[in-house]
Amino acid sequence: MPNETYPGNALEAIIRGEIARRPAGAIPFRDYMELCLYHDPYGYYRRSRTKVGKDGDFYTSASVGTIMGEMLGRYFVRLADELGFADRLRIAEWGGGTGRMAGHILDAIASAAPSAYDRLDYAMIEISAHHRALQREELARHRAVRHVDADEWLESVPDEPIVVFSHELLDAFPIHRVERRNGRLYEWYVEWDEKAGRFAERLVPIDESGAAMRFLEREGITPCEGQIVDLNPEAAEWITRIGSRMTRGAIVTVDYGDTADELYAPHRMKGTFLCYRNHQAFDDPFAYPGEQDMTAHVDFTACIRAGEAVGLTSRPLRTQQRFLLDEGALGLLAAHDGTDPFGPEARRNRAIRQLLVGDRMGELFKVLTQTKSG
Repeated sequence: MPNETYPGNALEAIIRGEIARRPAGAIPFRDYMELCLYHDPYGYYRRSRTKVGKDGDFYTSASVGTIMGEMLGRYFVRLADELGFADRLRIAEWGGGTGRMAGHILDAIASAAPSAYDRLDYAMIEISAHHRALQREELARHRAVRHVDADEWLESVPDEPIVVFSHELLDAFPIHRVERRNGRLYEWYVEWDEKAGRFAERLVPIDESGAAMRFLEREGITPCEGQIVDLNPEAAEWITRIGSRMTRGAIVTVDYGDTADELYAPHRMKGTFLCYRNHQAFDDPFAYPGEQDMTAHVDFTACIRAGEAVGLTSRPLRTQQRFLLDEGALGLLAAHDGTDPFGPEARRNRAIRQLLVGDRMGELFKVLTQTKSG
């Protein structure tokens, strides 16, 4: 839908053109989602529009104070010590959004481990020019930050130990939607419904040699009758690419998701796909193409298996709440006289409580650490 900052019909026309070029008159849902999110310049993540916070479409942990970033910064320093980082602390963050989380992490390292901060190299891999600009502005106070192209980084991963970090990255990779009807497996495709004047799903018999079927077979997933499952092979492939190039270090993934037994359980008949717009969640992928966030839960079981296949060892998967408790978040609670509910100590304490018990974020978000000792 058009607005002042974005001609929504431009992306619609581009997607319709892709559909018209296909012999079947439809494209896989995975391709539709990729265009909606990542088309340059009209995809949701490529646009110069506020996405996070009060004026955006959703909140992240970095929107709720500095606590999560502080805990991650301290955790990265401890990981570096455990894994034997010697000359330099190397961290590579994929994605990064506005750069606020990176700022909190870097501030924490500078405060808690100044010697590590002095020898820090913080590489940011970000495909969005808009987000790169925001990150440069947000992180101008940290000279250790540099931006690197994804392919360039993958081709030049150093032999030295490195921590690779992502926060709400994998949940936004394009997914395959698969549905079982009348005993058969179908994959969602997207067509243009001329009568309704909008995009619509079309069920196409699953390609027995396609990416969705290979993922189902590899992960042992069997949808029940009438069930929709949302599959994200590219999340596991991302772990594979990073892990196979890493000599020694860790991959720390913070995202919302769960293990396979929960994600594909019979009670999850409609999958986990959701859209977010103006802080409203809904499951219609065709309502505002290019103007809404689109996401699905990460299959951490598949990510763990992918890492193990390239020599990574997975530490126990933790909820964000458990991670914060383990890393000492309660120790950050500040004593205060309680007379000013808007004072810095009171605000900080509220942020800690919100991340731990205030909403579902602490349980929905998981922290996965996978290490390689060389």
